[in-house]
Amino acid sequence: MKKIDAVIFDLDGVIVDTAVFHYQAWKRLAHELGFDLTPEQNEHLKGVSRIESLEIVLEIGRINHLTQKKKEEIATKKNDWYRENILKMTPDDILPGVSDFLGKLKKANYKIAIGSSSKNAGTILERIGYSSYFDAVVDGTKINYSKPDPEVFIKAANLLKANPKNCIVFEDAAAGIEAANNAGMKSIGVGSPDVLYKANIVIPDLRNLDISIFDNLIEH
Repeated sequence: MKKIDAVIFDLDGVIVDTAVFHYQAWKRLAHELGFDLTPEQNEHLKGVSRIESLEIVLEIGRINHLTQKKKEEIATKKNDWYRENILKMTPDDILPGVSDFLGKLKKANYKIAIGSSSKNAGTILERIGYSSYFDAVVDGTKINYSKPDPEVFIKAANLLKANPKNCIVFEDAAAGIEAANNAGMKSIGVGSPDVLYKANIVIPDLRNLDISIFDNLIEH
C-alpha cells in the first residue's frame, strides 16, 4: 500500500524562480537605504515572510531607527517593485521538469498542494496558468507564522485531508526544510546540499524526476 499520498510544494524556487525578482527588489531597497545586499546575504531571506526579511535587511545595513509605520511603508515599496516583475510572468517561467513531474503525480493520484510564505502566490499561479491546478493552496495570506514554523504545511495537509507523516515537501530554502521537518513530514531539498543538508534527500531540480524517488523516503 502506498504510504505517501500527498505532496506539498513551495512555490518560489521550486515551481517558478522568482528569487531573482526578490533579490532585485531587496537590493534596490538596500541601495535606497545606503548600503549593498550581496547574493550570500540574500540567502537568509529565502522562505521567510516579507516583514521578517525586512528586519534581516535592516540588520545587515545596521539601520535600527525606523518606526513600525516606516518599516511597513518600505516593505510595501519593495513588494510593489517585486509585483511589477511577477506580473510579466508567463507559463514559460515554470522551472524545467516541473510540469512533467506534476503530471506524473496527477496520473498516480497523489494529492498536491502549494505551501508558500508568499502573499503573491495567487498572482504567480494565475500568471503561469496553474491557478486551479493544485488541490490546495496555502500562502502568506492564510498563515500567522512563517517558516520555519510548520503552520503552512500543516494547513496544507489538513486541506488535503492527509496525515502529515504521509506528506512529502519540496523546498529550496533552509527555513522551509526545517518547517517540513517540524511538521513531521518528509522533505526533499531542491538546490544545494550545503544549504539544504537537513532535508531527507537533496536534488538539483525536478528535471527527469520520477515518483520512484519516494521509495527512498518510506520507512520500512
